[in-house]
Amino acid sequence: MFDGMNATASALTAQRLRMDTASGNMANASATRGQMVDGEWEPYRRKMVTMGSEENRPSFASQLQNAEREQTSGVQVTGIVEDQTPFQTMHQPGHPDADEDGNVQLPNVDPLKEMVDVMGATRSYEANVTVFDAHKAMKMNAMEIGRS
Repeated sequence: MFDGMNATASALTAQRLRMDTASGNMANASATRGQMVDGEWEPYRRKMVTMGSEENRPSFASQLQNAEREQTSGVQVTGIVEDQTPFQTMHQPGHPDADEDGNVQLPNVDPLKEMVDVMGATRSYEANVTVFDAHKAMKMNAMEIGRS
């Protein structure tokens, strides 16, 4: 009875994590010291959320079978991965993290990409809230019909 609501709730949770990850990226957009790699500090690396179906067999046939049995699967966060695009380099000889040539490596965070990701996650979150409310209203209407 609550499979649809559970699937929508899992999507809400996943989109919330996506928003939190993007805001963390924005907060660290200028952090020249993120983590230690091979004995040296590396700038902060952009993080991205990967998602998939909660079902183990994401084939069309299995989705069709679930629809026939009125079972739904939700969204599962499969991981948070680091973006491997190269770091930006800026010439700042006085910076404490500058190399011997005066170049500083900056994080691979693009604020424009992060804003687009936040907007997409927000829209998806809003759509899932609408679905959740519609599902709840249908359940309430069904209960009203049952009382008659």
